[in-house]
Order: sequence, then structure tokens, then C-alpha cells
Amino acid sequence: MPYFTASLLRKALLVACAATIAGCASTGSAPTGQAPDEPAVLPGSAPAVRGPAVRRTPSPPPRTTPGIKPGKAEPIAFPEPTEVVENADNDVKPIDLTAPPDDLWERIRKGFGMADLESPLVAEHQAWYLNRPDYMRRMIERGRRYMFHIVEEIEKRGLPTELALLPMVESAYNPEALSVAKASGLWQFIPSTGKLYGLEQNAQRDDRRDIVASTSAALDYLQKIYEMHGDWHLALASYNWGEGAVGRAVMRNQAAGLPTDYMSLNMPAETRHYVPKLQALKNIIAQPDLFGLELDMVENKPYFALVSEAPTMDLATAARLADVPVAELKALNPQHKRPVIRAGDGGAQLVLPADAVDTFMSNLNNGDVEAAAPPGSSWRTYTLGGKETVATVVRKFGVSEWRLRRFNGLSPTARIGPGTTLLVPEEEAELAGLPGSSAEEAPKLGVDKPRYKRVKRNGKWVTVPITSNAKKPVKAAPAGKALKAKPAPPRKVATPAKKPAAGKK
Repeated sequence: MPYFTASLLRKALLVACAATIAGCASTGSAPTGQAPDEPAVLPGSAPAVRGPAVRRTPSPPPRTTPGIKPGKAEPIAFPEPTEVVENADNDVKPIDLTAPPDDLWERIRKGFGMADLESPLVAEHQAWYLNRPDYMRRMIERGRRYMFHIVEEIEKRGLPTELALLPMVESAYNPEALSVAKASGLWQFIPSTGKLYGLEQNAQRDDRRDIVASTSAALDYLQKIYEMHGDWHLALASYNWGEGAVGRAVMRNQAAGLPTDYMSLNMPAETRHYVPKLQALKNIIAQPDLFGLELDMVENKPYFALVSEAPTMDLATAARLADVPVAELKALNPQHKRPVIRAGDGGAQLVLPADAVDTFMSNLNNGDVEAAAPPGSSWRTYTLGGKETVATVVRKFGVSEWRLRRFNGLSPTARIGPGTTLLVPEEEAELAGLPGSSAEEAPKLGVDKPRYKRVKRNGKWVTVPITSNAKKPVKAAPAGKALKAKPAPPRKVATPAKKPAAGKK
């Protein structure tokens, strides 16, 4: 066979073998006795070199119809549409973000709205309060009676709750605090400002110490001066110093081209430290844990309630009817100067603990305590009838006019008419706690009313009291001698001037 023909046959055989091997690889079948992954080796040919094994992705399991078990046509039982599967572990409890917190401090923190004051004085007062934890504890203990009512009134007006901390700066939450400037009450109203905002001040009560009335007046005043300045720091400075003084200080800075913020104004030392004190208290209340201070919880619910229709009665009687200590009742009714709560138009505003109102009303309806003194008391009440005066009560009960007026807080010249209820003390009763209660301090009623006159001394006009024209005591004459009376000075008689004759000047 020629060489050329043999070469063509060999090439044709190789091509046929290659086609056979490729066909076996595509169908995945292999010759018998050979592994599927091993290539076929033809006789007389060299074995093929095995490369790295190729990982094949396993085919996914056959998809089944939901609710049908594999190999069976029986459906799986599902819960009925109306059936509810209960599982306490998987319950999602809703959170009501509008629910009020149990602690009033948290409610106050959420209402903070004033800009923080950056001043070294803040750190100074902050250290002062933190170094006196007992003082803070006593102040908060006094304030827990009034704080809920104050926060309620603040939120009604849409004001920042930092104002609930202002009585801490003003009076340390003491409703009977009295300053050297005669400012009184939780909010420290001076007499003139108190009258301007309707806080009555008389011998029977001082509404500057009334919790409800003074709080309403203070918030009205603060809201007014904030609207005047548009800045809470200036409003607080006005509350302490006066809005007129702050306004003049702002105008002086404006004329000098200086800033008009709180820290840039020239003001007294008390006003300079006023806002930093409030800021220091705000920082402590906002993060007590940061300063290592534990604040006692203040319940976020009303502490007291008003009893609008209450008869005239003694504080001790009201405390007995409400089953509360007298000291607690005095703390809630500090506006009364006398031991009696008088019924006025619409009844007296008696303040009682919220949980004692039902007890008070039940005991009040079961017994008659109107215009009655408690057993063992040293006074009684008497209402003046028609044409009766203080003198009538003096003659009827045998009590001195001075004691009667002093016990009722009436001035020596005060006039009272029919319908007035007076407290009539027993003659041996002590006026404990009332100034001028001793006999040495008893004033003379209606006698020697002091009078004054203007005289010129050292070139200046001054006011001096007019001394009485009492006769000087006469010296006793020596034995055997009689005192000679001094002759009276001649009396001058003014003679009328003669008219000039006619025609003369």
C-alpha cells in the first residue's frame, strides 16, 4: 500500500475516534466498566492525562405543591380563617408615647424649652447646690405639694417647664418666705405688684401666699414680660429687677453699639446671679445621675384640691374633719393670717389634700360646724347684725376693744359694718404668734393719733411729730414757803391802722 494512502486512513481513523469520544461526553454515558468521569482510552493509543476535577452544581430538589405531601395527594390541615392562634411569647405590646410619665421630674424634663446660658456663674451655683444635698432634699419635699399644679398651669399656657424651678430660686418653695423688700410667697411678689395682678392683701389674708392665686398671677406676669422682650433670659431678669430697668439697660447698650443679650447688660449683682441659679438647677434636674444626686420621685398626679363651698371654720376644725394634720392644712392654706377660714362670696377657698376631700365633705354633711369653734378653743365667732358696731361686741362679751381689734387684725381706725364676722377671744386667751400681743405693746385706740408737721432745720425741711401739750409737773414748795405764781405776759391787742385822709397818699 502506498505511503500516501496509509496516512489518509490513519487520519480518518483518528477523526472517527475523536467524534465517538465527543458524542459519549455529551450524552454522559461511558463504556461499560469505566467511570463516567474517565475518558475512554482506545487500544494502541496513549492514556489521556487527567485534569482537575470539575465540581458540578447539584440539581435542586423537585418542587412540590404547597399543602401536598410528596408522593401523596392528601391535603395538610390548615387553621380555619376565623381561628386565632394565640402565643404570648410572640405578642407585640404597643407603646403609647402620649401616656404621661409616672414621675413628675420626667414630665418637667420633656418640657424644657429655654436656651441654655453659658456662663462661669452657672458652674459656681451648680457646685453650691450639689454641695448641699440636705438643702435640696428639704426644698423638694416642700415643693412636692405644689409642683404638679404649677406644671399643669405652665403647660396650659404653653410656657417652658423651667419656670416650675423658679420658686426654688425665689423662695426655696416656702410659701411663707418674706424678703427684706417685703416680697412674699412662693413667687415673691412685692405688695405693689401683687395688687396690680389682683392679689388681695388685708388683715385676714395675703393672696401673695395663696398657692393657686399667686401661681396664676406669676405666670401671667412672666408671659407678659416675655412678649415684651422676646427672650426668656431678659424676661427673667425683668421679673427680678423690673421690666423698666431691663428696658433702660437694653437701650443704653443699643445706644453704645453693644450687644443686648442678658450677659452683656449692666445689672445689679442679684440679677446677674438670678438666671445662672435657674440654669444650674435645670442642669441638675436634667441629669441627676451625672452629678451623683438621687432625686426623690414626685408623683405625676394632683396633690391638692379646692373646696369652694366651705363655711367659716377654724383650721383645726377643718383638719379634724379632713383627718389630716393641722401642719399639712396650714402648708396648703398659707394665705390665711388668722386661725379661721372665713366664708366670703361663693364660699372660702379651702385647699385640702386630694385624697381627703371625700372624708371632709362626708364629715361636714354629718355635723354642724358652721361658725363654731373647736372644743377647748379660746375664741368664738360673732356676726354683726344691723346697727351693731365693735362697741356692741365689746359690751356684750366683756372683751377690750384693743384685744378684739388685735385678734381680728383690724387697725385702730378701721370701721366695720353689719354682716362682718369677728373672732371674739376670751379675756384670758393668749394671742400667740400675733405681734403686739402683750399689754405693754397695746396701742391706745382712738386717742392721741400721731400728727406731724414740717419744720426747717439746718436749711432743710423735715417732718417731725407734734408733741402733746401736756402740763409739766409742778415742783413741790419748800416747807414754810409758798410758790409765787409768775405773772402772765401782757396780752398784745392789734389795733387797726388809720385810714389816710382824703387827698393824701
